[in-house]
Amino acid sequence: MIELIPAIDLIDGKCVRLTQGDYNSKIIYNEDPLEVAKMFQDHGITRLHVVDLDGARAGHIVNYRVLERIATRTSLIIDFGGGLKHEGDLEIAFESGAQMVTGGSIAVKQPDLFASWIEKFGNNKIILGADAKDGKIAISGWEETTTEELIPFIQAYHAKGIRQVICTDISKDGMLQGAATDLYKEIRHEVPGIHLIASGGVSCIEDIEQLQEAGIPAVIFGKAIYEGKIQLTDLLRFM
Repeated sequence: MIELIPAIDLIDGKCVRLTQGDYNSKIIYNEDPLEVAKMFQDHGITRLHVVDLDGARAGHIVNYRVLERIATRTSLIIDFGGGLKHEGDLEIAFESGAQMVTGGSIAVKQPDLFASWIEKFGNNKIILGADAKDGKIAISGWEETTTEELIPFIQAYHAKGIRQVICTDISKDGMLQGAATDLYKEIRHEVPGIHLIASGGVSCIEDIEQLQEAGIPAVIFGKAIYEGKIQLTDLLRFM
């Protein structure tokens, strides 16, 4: 059964969503992310993906107080990303209640440092963020596209011990036009040992069913819930 992971993206401590990573497209869905997290928990969700969009831009963790509120007032397993550039940022995230952290830009810009985190904290706590635009890795809140090819990038980190990767096709993110299922199937074929978490584009319950049929282990989704395209009660069939 595919693992369901709702996303809470944070700007100014509020629950927001962007379209294709464009900060100018920000829509505020709730002033209190804790309220949203509790709603997910009340409907049987056990894991949450929290992204510090302020941190992604600032280059250091910003919204850790929100993380702490969610972690201390729910029992959700939280993976946290955005702005984790130094070991101190990771320590703040873990101390604030994250069970796992996601690193994307740092894995491109400082691969030796990121590899040292895998060794120090364990590959059960470090997730690789592999966000792609036209098959190339994008970083810095998706405002910069690199020359790194997506699948070789994942393969290289799998060889260094990474076991979980969150992959977002930026062209799909926030568009509510369906997930990049073919891309995820290709990744699963090329890196069969990876625990792949699909992210971006989920528009309806059928998109999640399609990912499950394709053998994708987990999916992150957000806008479809916030826009009412998926009802939380619809998710019960996957639990």
